[in-house]
Amino acid sequence: MPQHLQDTVTLNNGVKMPWFGLGVFKVQEGQEVIDSVKAAIKNGYRSIDTAAVYRNEEGVGQAIAESMKEYSVKREELFITSKVWNSDQGTQTTLDAFDLSLKKLGLDYLDLYLVHWPVKGKYAETWKTLEKIYKTGKVRAIGVSNFHVHHLKDILADAEVVPAVNQVELHPYLSQVELREFNRSKGIQTEAWSPLGQGLVLQDTTITSIAEKYGKTPAQIVLRWDLQSGIITIPKSIREPRIVENAAIFDFELSPDDMAAIDGLNKNQRVGADPDNFNF
Repeated sequence: MPQHLQDTVTLNNGVKMPWFGLGVFKVQEGQEVIDSVKAAIKNGYRSIDTAAVYRNEEGVGQAIAESMKEYSVKREELFITSKVWNSDQGTQTTLDAFDLSLKKLGLDYLDLYLVHWPVKGKYAETWKTLEKIYKTGKVRAIGVSNFHVHHLKDILADAEVVPAVNQVELHPYLSQVELREFNRSKGIQTEAWSPLGQGLVLQDTTITSIAEKYGKTPAQIVLRWDLQSGIITIPKSIREPRIVENAAIFDFELSPDDMAAIDGLNKNQRVGADPDNFNF
């Protein structure tokens, strides 16, 4: 059970990844993303999750460079994730996309690189390409995002490297129990994107009453539930007070009864696309 913001989980290849990080989906390129990433690093975050399609890798890179100077943070203390976008999937296109992400971020290597969505007819080839990149040492771990069990079975049938992470939409209304079990059985770490269901779950009366009981915000309750469930979580915020507040979840523990109450909220309700049915 993580006790501190910088506590890590050991992935299936021995690489240590922070349990908690900052996601920058829909954070604008330029000053907005620079400020939010710097605020996170200044306040103890060490994991930043971006993607080519977010179009803010340059700002993330600038924030990393400035933070290293201003806050005496070393590159090896940070854990930086990016993802190959759907239109870049394949072999040479994925290799080029990876190089471009590195260049935009201004980094020599990435800590984690993910296949963003399981594009039909492409994702198996893309996975083989990520294995090639992994062998070069330019990325410390590789994984997938938005993969259902059947997508994972597809690539595992021919994989030399088992994905280290499967990053999926996951929150109390979409708790993905079967997928989490499958991930665990294969040594794949589950990571939640949209851990607050884009705010949807924060009004839930079960969550608000638990929040009241612990003197915490509904968001803190949900993020704590992630950690106690063994799920890496990457909430997004562009405001420093909220970035700090989101991470203030290491000074309490949810009881088994409260964990079970949140587990019971699942209704298989998505705020994003279904990985079996997306057209982008």
